[in-house]
Amino acid sequence: MNEEKRQAYWRANKALIRNLLIVWATVSIVMSILLVQPLNNIQFFGVPFGFWMAQQGSIYVFVILIFIYAIQMDKLDQKYNSDRRD
Repeated sequence: MNEEKRQAYWRANKALIRNLLIVWATVSIVMSILLVQPLNNIQFFGVPFGFWMAQQGSIYVFVILIFIYAIQMDKLDQKYNSDRRD
């Protein structure tokens, strides 16, 4: 892989990581801490939604983001043929 292609690969990789971390931070901080009181007015599986997001929801989102990262990185590797040695 030439230097220009390598740099494009890492830019795409860092953009993916940044975007996934933004989603995770939004769910973890905003929904589980900052908006917990308004979300607690919603019942979800018999418990307040804000409480559920703080205890379980952010973990589920994190696991889903791991799968999204793996799938997107496979696509990125195929696009840039990073599994091949030049």
